[in-house]
Amino acid sequence: MVNTGTIKTEFGDITVEFYSDDAPKTVENFKKLAKIGFYDGLIFHRIVPGFVIQGGDPHTKDTSNKVKWGTGGPGWNVKAEFNKNTHSRGILSMARSQDPDSAGSQFFIILKDSKFLDGKYTVFGKVISGMDIVDKIAAIRTDSTDAPIDTEQAKMIKVAVSD
Repeated sequence: MVNTGTIKTEFGDITVEFYSDDAPKTVENFKKLAKIGFYDGLIFHRIVPGFVIQGGDPHTKDTSNKVKWGTGGPGWNVKAEFNKNTHSRGILSMARSQDPDSAGSQFFIILKDSKFLDGKYTVFGKVISGMDIVDKIAAIRTDSTDAPIDTEQAKMIKVAVSD
């Protein structure tokens, strides 16, 4: 069975492969959220060129209230599943607060090898097609808080996953 997902954006599709053996609960959570349409219409609200693009905050549906961006989640947390995978270019990893077990729905895609994150954030997949699309999102103009100025360009139109 193919263990993949697709993030549809204005620039094209990003295809990801999930690491179900290394982070089973995290992958299960991401797939559950994708299947109920949780990610559809959310934006990559944090864009740091040369580091990451981050999305998955439901507060980003309200583009007039940027102050809340980065604080939202699904209403539950997923226990950290640190594993052997390194934070290299194209890796999907869960965002969290100071508490290692506070990940919920926010995730990031690594733009440049960032091994200093290893063992601190849960790696749960990798981009297998569409890193050029990720790079286009990473090039969107941002404000002083790393938020995209043109939110339409940073939008996840639809996130779909295989079973």
